[in-house]
Amino acid sequence: MRKERLIVPVLVVLLLAWLAGQGISSLLFERGMARTLDDLAARGELSVERHDVERGWWSSSGRIRLAPLLGDAWQLELGYEAHHGVLSTEVSGKAVIRYGTDGTRLFGDSLPAAAPRWQASYRTLSGILEGGIRLEPFRITQEDRELNFGGGQFHFSGVYGDWRLQGRLDEWRLSDGDTWLASGPMVLDSQYAYTEGAEAFTQQDRLEIASLTWHQPGLDLDAHDLVLVNRMILDDRELRLRIDLDLGEVLTADQVLLTGAVDAELSRLHGDSLRRTMQRLRSLAASGDQALDGQALLVELEPLLLASLQDSPRLDLLELDLDSPMMKLSAQVDGALFFDGSDLDELSLVGLDDPATRARWRRRLDGDFVWHELPTVVALWLGLPLDTRTLQIDVARGQVRVNGRPLPPLRR
Repeated sequence: MRKERLIVPVLVVLLLAWLAGQGISSLLFERGMARTLDDLAARGELSVERHDVERGWWSSSGRIRLAPLLGDAWQLELGYEAHHGVLSTEVSGKAVIRYGTDGTRLFGDSLPAAAPRWQASYRTLSGILEGGIRLEPFRITQEDRELNFGGGQFHFSGVYGDWRLQGRLDEWRLSDGDTWLASGPMVLDSQYAYTEGAEAFTQQDRLEIASLTWHQPGLDLDAHDLVLVNRMILDDRELRLRIDLDLGEVLTADQVLLTGAVDAELSRLHGDSLRRTMQRLRSLAASGDQALDGQALLVELEPLLLASLQDSPRLDLLELDLDSPMMKLSAQVDGALFFDGSDLDELSLVGLDDPATRARWRRRLDGDFVWHELPTVVALWLGLPLDTRTLQIDVARGQVRVNGRPLPPLRR
């Protein structure tokens, strides 16, 4: 009898614990989503909104809208329904992509395919969100034009402050009569880690394209194994951007037209000025001032953008290694270019169409580059001795000299 008396209290405790778990799971899901969306908006690139939100212990729903911070070129709406469990929350919904001022739907209005659906799972205890979305194949034809898309899929995962996106697009082909552009599979791997409010972040993207083909009457270009790697870091001091491009092989007429790689880094962009620029952009977007066109926006942001140059940015060409067996030309170049960041009040971004303004910007440039193993035809074109094997390129206050001589006119 005593054991039977204990059953009811135990069941009540278990029920209360389960209900508490449900409530905590719903609360943690909402808190995690709010923090993630706030930090996404903090980057200063996107407008992030949530509409039609309904919160509950058992389920939640709503719509997330992503769009460029300024303008209406596109918008992404993610509808979601979340079903909360004690240990995890299952989320699913529809992704609607709109473009243009009238909000035309990409899937459904412009393309003969249903809007893709996405699904994810949020683990309550660890805070890990993992999910994916699949794009179905479609084919669209308009007179002689045709787009044949083979589909694709994307997978995302991560926790607050550390996210990863992986994707693959299958073969696609765009044709217009006898002219067409076709791509083999594309693979994307993107990682984004950040501190609260995106005050500092690191983003690395890697894009691999198996093949890219351009065909028109009289010309065929085939590129294989293209790889583009981008790494962006914003820390306490500066923003650094490094780009590494591997061209693989570009062929035409069954000959190798071009192969090689480019590796460059832009650094010393003032970190606090860029953060203030992002904050100002968010403030302008929140004000809803539609009167700001591109020129007016540039006037508004000009002091902040100029301030980002105060540490004298530099562009390092770490490697430029190109070879054209077909043309019997090659280029191995390295060097650096510096921008003088003093007395920035003398400069303007607004009047860059004025030759005098552009000249003031050019006079801020200094640097030097070295072209190793200079091809003879380039030496001939530059009016240098034919046995010249090293080309020293010097930039002083915007004026370019090659091996101590003024750069000859590029057009003759």
